Amino acid sequence: MNGAIVFAVDGGNSKTDLALVRGDGTVLSLVRGPLSSPHHLGLEGSLAVLGELWKRATKDAALTRTNGPIAAVGRLCMAGVDFPAEEQVLQERVAALGWAEHTSVANDTYAVLRAGTDDGWGVGLVCGAGINCVAVAPDGREVRFPALGEITGDWGGGRDVGMSALAAAARSADGRGPRTSLEQKVPHFFGLETPDEVAEAIHLGRLHSRRVIELPPLVFAEAEHDLVAAGIVERLTFEIVALVRASLIRLDLTQERVQVALGGGVARALHERVIGQIEAELHEIGPHIELRLTSSPPVLGAALSALDELGAGPDAHARVRVALATAGMTDG
Repeated sequence: MNGAIVFAVDGGNSKTDLALVRGDGTVLSLVRGPLSSPHHLGLEGSLAVLGELWKRATKDAALTRTNGPIAAVGRLCMAGVDFPAEEQVLQERVAALGWAEHTSVANDTYAVLRAGTDDGWGVGLVCGAGINCVAVAPDGREVRFPALGEITGDWGGGRDVGMSALAAAARSADGRGPRTSLEQKVPHFFGLETPDEVAEAIHLGRLHSRRVIELPPLVFAEAEHDLVAAGIVERLTFEIVALVRASLIRLDLTQERVQVALGGGVARALHERVIGQIEAELHEIGPHIELRLTSSPPVLGAALSALDELGAGPDAHARVRVALATAGMTDG
């Protein structure tokens, strides 16, 4: 078992990490590439990114295919595969490439759940470019959310926070809304003078609308003294708690000791006071809920899941945790 190899993928909306790991937890290669979400790139575009990373990783590890697959297990945790049917299609296509004897695909929330909890069950919530959540009970029951944006009632990722800040800035400037420091701070962030200039730049294509996902840290800082920015943060807090509450009620786990792994760049940028507020609200749902703000890279969760399937022991898990936690790979 220790000589067997697994490969792990965290395929996100902003970057992709692929790791090759030996069965004893030793990391043989870790490479990073651009986003690979099938939702943004399509299936073929996603496979192209994964294929290039596989070539780089196997070359770095000096591994070549001989009479069979290089890896025993492959685990891909991917953004943009929100339904079981989407997971199945990508799984079949990657399996056909022959990289591993057994390949599985899951949504990227499963990586945060596995990396941020002791035993791989509980709640995993990602608050990065978007927001999504998965919950797994000790008996294997699951709760998932489609996470397709407005059409499934979602709000709370970096884009949502950023667009809310831009809208508040515009409404402050033209008198439709309350005055807010975001009126000055948001356009200045982009090197412009007014919210209208930001709107014009986005409308004419001089500024990509995706860049609003860079605004949450600014919003969080302004929320310490600006009521409008504070309202945006309050809504984000509500959405995070709502996802956890719905998950635990549906699994009947509110009175159990449950770990909640909260990951993603937006979550990590939240101020300590806001994290404390989230913890307090979670304790109102259940007295034994433990919030874990995790900075572990999601590829770690994918690697741990692959090692689980391989039957690796606690020493291997500990070794890969140390190796990947210090690799400088953070989730976006």
